[in-house]
Amino acid sequence: MSTLAFTITGEPKGQPRPRAFARKMGAVHVARFYDSDVADEWKRAVQIVVLDASIVHKWPLTLGPVAISMCFSLPRPKSHFGAKGLKPSAPVHHSGKPDADNLAKLVMDQITKSGRVWRDDSQVVSLRVEKLWASGNESGCSVLIALAGI
Repeated sequence: MSTLAFTITGEPKGQPRPRAFARKMGAVHVARFYDSDVADEWKRAVQIVVLDASIVHKWPLTLGPVAISMCFSLPRPKSHFGAKGLKPSAPVHHSGKPDADNLAKLVMDQITKSGRVWRDDSQVVSLRVEKLWASGNESGCSVLIALAGI
């Protein structure tokens, strides 16, 4: 099998940046780091689908180059809707936060963590990311992974 496709439902979140703080321990200040939990629910949704998709499609763990395409659908704000539904002036593409690269990083990190698709996300030689406003109430991400060169 040369391609793997799956859809993750939920509200996409970008990979949060590690946060640092200093704490005084005796006469010395010590730096501590922590990861914000704002994306934990989205991380779990990605993990569940990646594990299911790779088992169902019997995707072999690859050590070679892969190409990945991701299309994120983000929930629309209420201002996009009028009395008759979606306003004709409502945009199709999502050009605000979260950044496309942070959205992709979280998904690729979770795929790497699964250990079922590739050994490391450095194997990704082609990456296409698109951010759209969700057409309805369904937000999420469609992912297509292919062995590069096929």
